[in-house]
Amino acid sequence: MSAMSKKELDGCRKLLILLSEEDLLALNDTVTNRLIPVTSSREAIEVIIAYSQSAEELLKRKKVHRDIIFKYLATESVAVSPSSEKHQLVKKTLELWSSDSENTVSVSSARCTEQNGDGLGELSALGRQFCGWFFQLWNSQNPQAAQPVQDWGPQHFWSDAKLLLLSHAQVQQKEEFLGAELVSQRLFALVWQEKLLFCPNMEQTGLKCVSSPHGLVLVAVAGTIHRESDCLGVFEQVFGLIRAPLDENRWKIKYVHLKIKGQIGMTMPAVSYDSKELVQLFT
Repeated sequence: MSAMSKKELDGCRKLLILLSEEDLLALNDTVTNRLIPVTSSREAIEVIIAYSQSAEELLKRKKVHRDIIFKYLATESVAVSPSSEKHQLVKKTLELWSSDSENTVSVSSARCTEQNGDGLGELSALGRQFCGWFFQLWNSQNPQAAQPVQDWGPQHFWSDAKLLLLSHAQVQQKEEFLGAELVSQRLFALVWQEKLLFCPNMEQTGLKCVSSPHGLVLVAVAGTIHRESDCLGVFEQVFGLIRAPLDENRWKIKYVHLKIKGQIGMTMPAVSYDSKELVQLFT
């Protein structure tokens, strides 16, 4: 019987939901040697987990395709190269499940405030926490994401928030939105209607944080964009954050600058702005 940790059990359930019913039933037959018939996908998932010796064994099964693991990591905001092979993705997933912390995906804006003092002396930590929280929240709105839907809405933005959306595909498009409601709705549409998943690269080259003399904290992050098992391109996103003294001193989003490109390279996406350019972006 399975001897997985709680984190591995939860992760396996989220990952197996991404398989087709046909693949789940076939995997159940393989794992149980056809001794335990099942009648639904939900039942198959529980039996597969129960009769897997370990999380690693389950991940290495042929029916757990590379693209499935890749998509799962994207929903968990774990950046991996689009050219990664399955054994590399398995290793990355096991590392995620064996980590002691809950990462940053469950932190709120308020917790970022508490754990970073004034937020300016620990910019890198603040940026990493904010991105973990934001992308988990944002990606959870995707109807195909294997995670509970979280509380998205205009409450995370300043009332006069601004969004600049630049899309570079076959033609260049530019969209601008003003106000918390419109900014929130447009970002929501990207993941809900267009079914995109944004996977940030929070390694050294993919994340940059600076502050202005007036209390504005700028968080720039680069990553890859996915739909189902396809990697569609790359993005670069800059957030301007300001504390809200009347809302428990939380960090709220004042500016969003999002660039989307339709091509991908073999290396991990990196932030292209230097510190001076970031400060000038919203001044």
